[in-house]
Amino acid sequence: MGKSLQRILLTGATGYVGGRLLKALERTGHVVRCLARQPAFLQPRVGPQTEVVAGDVLNPASLDAALRGVHTAYYLVHSMGSAQSFEEQDRQAAHNFGRAARQAGVRRLIYLGGLGGLGDSAGPLSSHLRSRQEVGHILRASGVQTIELRASIVIGSGSLSFEMIRALVERLPVMLTPRWVSVQAQPIAITDLLAYLTAALELRCTGNQVFEIGGADRVSYRELMQEYARQRGIRRWMLSVPVLTPRLSSLWLGLVTPLYARVGRKLVESLRHPTIVHDDSALRHFAIRPLGVREAIAQALRNEDRELAESRWSDALSVAGPLRTWGGVRFGPRLIDSRTVRVPVSPAVAFRPILRIGGEVGWYYGNWLWQLRGLLDLLFGGVGMRRGRPHPDQLKVGDTLDCWRVEAIEPGRLLRLQAEMKLPGRAWLEFVVEGDAHQATIRQTAIFDPLGLLGLVYWYGIYPLHQLMFVGMLRGIAAAGEREQSVGGKRTQGNG
Repeated sequence: MGKSLQRILLTGATGYVGGRLLKALERTGHVVRCLARQPAFLQPRVGPQTEVVAGDVLNPASLDAALRGVHTAYYLVHSMGSAQSFEEQDRQAAHNFGRAARQAGVRRLIYLGGLGGLGDSAGPLSSHLRSRQEVGHILRASGVQTIELRASIVIGSGSLSFEMIRALVERLPVMLTPRWVSVQAQPIAITDLLAYLTAALELRCTGNQVFEIGGADRVSYRELMQEYARQRGIRRWMLSVPVLTPRLSSLWLGLVTPLYARVGRKLVESLRHPTIVHDDSALRHFAIRPLGVREAIAQALRNEDRELAESRWSDALSVAGPLRTWGGVRFGPRLIDSRTVRVPVSPAVAFRPILRIGGEVGWYYGNWLWQLRGLLDLLFGGVGMRRGRPHPDQLKVGDTLDCWRVEAIEPGRLLRLQAEMKLPGRAWLEFVVEGDAHQATIRQTAIFDPLGLLGLVYWYGIYPLHQLMFVGMLRGIAAAGEREQSVGGKRTQGNG
């Protein structure tokens, strides 16, 4: 099809796969247009060259303008979360989109469907898988060339199946598991799935094509959970209980995972079917060699750390307004406790007390509590608070800071510390300073990645103490910044 730039329409850009595909498409240099029911919600997430248009696949009249001039359209829409008949909604949406694409002269549709059915001894397909495959059939019948990619579980932080597996492993030391944990699947890493989706743009082929795509390994859900637990360094026991029906399993998932019971039930009904590749033609048509399960999980966990380092927690938290949850809020698998204070000084002045935190200056509130925490850490074989800091008012990445280590620093704006004390998980403490010459806003964020049930118990058990210490610390930093301003930059000490 050549390498000429094309206009691409992306549906489902607010979803898990669609959101990541959006970034990948923007990097290709093609002209990207996104269809969204609420453009204002998507607009801040797209690049400067990406167009966002209002439209709804259930409203045929809204599709004409969105598809005008489009060469290739991605169809990443499904209604599994709907309280109504999602099968009928998906059916109607596919008919609307296929008809509008043909009328607009679209040359190719790329659709992400679901594996399952061939060689399956588990009986008729679930309503979810049946609907996903019916949508592919409708799009192929539209008269527009359609490339359908059928995938199993997607391994990546934020995907529905992976987050379910993560929650079960992290929260339940002993699991009473239904029969579906022994069903075979062929999970695919999100990076490999995106590679297939983007490669489908330039794929040289004629007519409609259906490709089954999966990772290098066929594993059961039990093996998948065991591998996740191994990489997280936690031990789990699983006992099979055949009496757990899909309905009971979905209610159980709703209690211990992020899934809504309604979505959980539809997902569980699908899990009784093997989702493995029977036709390996994708390996012949695409120059992609997918990762195995071990590498895919390791990559997902590494990417979480990268996303943590690159994320602006203030951006993620500000959209929800004031923090109301007693124990902080969840951001993916991590627990977040964030607060702000405004100080009538410039950001540069407000940042100076943060730059001097720890060591002889101390932590601006409750230093005796920090020392007690350090003593307990020493008793359990940790580093305690005895390391101090290498320089009284300078820091660089890698420096030790009492029981912390500097992970990132941007002079005058950001300091992020990673905990090196003994913890049932990983912890970070971040300070971000922004504002103008007359007023600075300091945001302090505590981030905890709990390791299993013990990590959750630890977080919620010490949360009242964290509230006391972190609130006091932030007030102390603000007061030190004001004193810094009043004495013209004279060095100040933290309060013990």
